[in-house]
Amino acid sequence: MKKIILIAILLGFTALAQSQTKNKNAKYTFEVNGNCEQCQKRIQKAAFSVSGVKMALWNIETHTMTVLINEEKCELLEVKKAIAKVGHDTDQVKAEDAVYQSLHSCCLYERVK
Repeated sequence: MKKIILIAILLGFTALAQSQTKNKNAKYTFEVNGNCEQCQKRIQKAAFSVSGVKMALWNIETHTMTVLINEEKCELLEVKKAIAKVGHDTDQVKAEDAVYQSLHSCCLYERVK
């Protein structure tokens, strides 16, 4: 009987400890410039290159990127920098001109100065 009570108490403490852990994952949506499916593949691949990115979806029509990241492993700014590094401007980080110019002609979007 004592073993059953002890097991019940331990299970109670375990459940309590797990309920107090913070959710490490955060979902963000932000703007990324691009035009086509080729851009979509490049943008999503760049996002996934950052350790801690669990989900990355770029919508061609709305130019919005939705990411789910583990905030203990990366920050949102790292994801935006990775996307800009492959030639696509984000709402916060602009791609280098030379990288942007090296994109395929169908991928060249109108840049905001």
